[in-house]
Amino acid sequence: MVKHQPLQVYERQLCLSCLTGIYGCRWKRYQRSHDETTKWECLWSFILFCTFSLLLVWFYFWWEAYNDYSEFNWFLYNRSGEWSDGTVPILAITAAGFTYIAFLMILALCHVGVGQQLNLHWLHKIGVTVALLSTIIGVISVTQMWGEEWDVIWISLQATGPFLHIGALGAVTALAWLIAGQVARAEKTRFQVMVVLIYLCALLTLYFIPLSITSPCIMERGSLKAAPGIIGHQGAPMIAPENTLLSFHRALQRNVSGLETDVTISLDGVPFLMRDRTLRRTTDVKRVFPERQYDDASFFNWTDLRSLNAGEWFLKDDPFWTVKYMSQSELWLVGNQTVCSLEQMLKLAARSRSLAVFTLHRPPSGHPHYHDWVNLTLDTVLRSGIPQWQVMWTVDSDREMVRQVAPGLQQTSLQMLPLNILHHKGIGGLLLRYNQPSGQDVRLYNEHNISLILYSVNEPWLYSLLWCSGVPTVSSEAPQVLRKLHSPLWLMSPKGYSLMWISADLISFAVVIGIFIFQKWRMSGMRSYNPEQIMLSAAVRRSSREVNIMKEKLIFSDQPL
Repeated sequence: MVKHQPLQVYERQLCLSCLTGIYGCRWKRYQRSHDETTKWECLWSFILFCTFSLLLVWFYFWWEAYNDYSEFNWFLYNRSGEWSDGTVPILAITAAGFTYIAFLMILALCHVGVGQQLNLHWLHKIGVTVALLSTIIGVISVTQMWGEEWDVIWISLQATGPFLHIGALGAVTALAWLIAGQVARAEKTRFQVMVVLIYLCALLTLYFIPLSITSPCIMERGSLKAAPGIIGHQGAPMIAPENTLLSFHRALQRNVSGLETDVTISLDGVPFLMRDRTLRRTTDVKRVFPERQYDDASFFNWTDLRSLNAGEWFLKDDPFWTVKYMSQSELWLVGNQTVCSLEQMLKLAARSRSLAVFTLHRPPSGHPHYHDWVNLTLDTVLRSGIPQWQVMWTVDSDREMVRQVAPGLQQTSLQMLPLNILHHKGIGGLLLRYNQPSGQDVRLYNEHNISLILYSVNEPWLYSLLWCSGVPTVSSEAPQVLRKLHSPLWLMSPKGYSLMWISADLISFAVVIGIFIFQKWRMSGMRSYNPEQIMLSAAVRRSSREVNIMKEKLIFSDQPL
C-alpha cells in the first residue's frame, strides 16, 4: 500500500493580505488571483485614475487660491447674507477626499507591481463615485460663481512649474519599476510594445515640457527691477477692521505707498468708506437699528453712521484668524472703531504723503444724491487739502468735468483699455485685478508710462512673480506680510534652469534604462527555477524546523496488509 502524506505549510504574507484586503476585501489566500483583470474592473481603475487627476487639480486650485480666500468669503456673504469662512469646510473635505483617493491609487499600483488582479470593493466604488461627483459639482459651482479665479492655476504654474516638473519627472521615473515588471511578465509581444510606447511617450513629453515653461523669475539677477510699491487695500484688514482709521494707520506703519478703499454716499451727502451694500457685516447695525439692518448703507445719514461700532464684528468673526495674537490694549482699540469718512482718510494720506485710491459706488435710484454723487465726492477731495497728484480718480462718469475742475488728479481706469483709448481719454493709470494683464501687457504699459496697480496681492509667491514681471505697484490686504519680502522667493538664470532640467532628464533616462534591464534579468532568472527550487529558496530564511516542514514531501511507505 502506498500512503500519500502531503505536508504543505504556506508562508504568511501579511503585506499582501493587507494589500488585497484593504483594496478588494480579499483577505484569504484562495481569494487572490494572478489572472488578468476583467474589463469591468479595468473601467473602475480608469474611473479611479480620472477621479485622482481631477482631485489633484481641485486640491492644487484651492492651495493656490489662498491669496483670494477673503474674496471668496465675501462672495458667499453677498449670496447668503451671513458671514462665515466657507474655505474651511471646503479645504477639509478636499484634503480628506484627496487623501482617500490617493491611497486607493497607491494600492492599485501596488496590485500591479505584485501581479495581483485588480478587484475594487463595492464600498470603495461608492466612495470613488461620491468623490468624483462631489468634485464635479464643486468645479461647476466655482465656475459659475467665481470663474475668473481659475486663472490662478496658470499664473501659479509660472512660479511652481519648474519645480512641479522635477516632481512629476521623479514620479514617472519611479513608475518605470511597475511598467518594466509588467512588460517582463507579459507573454504577448503586442502588449509589451504598446505599454512601452505609451510609457516612452509620457516620459519624452515630460523631458521636453521645460521648453514650454515660461516664468518671469527665470532671468538674470541684474535684470530684476525694484520691488513693487504696496498699497494698503482697505488699510491692513488682516490686523485691524477694514476701512477704519486704525486699519489705515496700521498700513502706514508698514510703509505702504498708498491707501485704497471703497466709497459710498450717505443720505445727507457725506462720502464714507463701506465695501458692502448693507451695514450688517462690518457694524452693529442689527443692535442699534434692527429694523433698518437690511437697508442700503447709503440711506443712513452721517450722524447715524457715526453712532455705529465698526470694530466689534472683527473680534467676533476673526476673519483672518489674527485676533488671538492681539494684546488686551489692541483688543480694546480694535473694538472701539467707528465708520470712517472719505475726508478723514484723505487727510491721513495727505499727512503721510501717500497715494489715495478709491472706488466710488453710485447710490441707488431714489437717493437724493443719485445725480450729483460725483460732484459731492470731488468737493470732498478738494476740501480735504490733499495734493491732487496724490489722488487716483477711478470714476468714469463726468470724467471730462472732473479733469477741468481738478486737472492734477491722476485719471485712472478700472478697465484694461488699449493705449490709444487711454491717451485719447487722458487716462494715465490702471487699477486691475492681478489676473487681467499678461507679462507683455505689463511691459507695454511700463514703456508708455501708464501707472499700473494690480489687486489684491496677498501671498509672497504672487508678489514675487509680479516683482519679476516688472509690475510697479500692487494693492494688498496683507502689507505686513509682503513688507518682509526683500527679494523674490526664487530667481534662476536661464542657463541655470537649462542645466537643471537637462541634468534631471539625463538622470531619469539612465534610471529608467537601468530599471528595465534589471527587471528583465530578474524575471528571466525566475523562469529558470523549477517549482521546488522556488519553494525551497523562499524558505531558506526561516528556521530549520520550519524549513523541514515547508519542504513538500511525498512519503511512500510499504505497510503489511
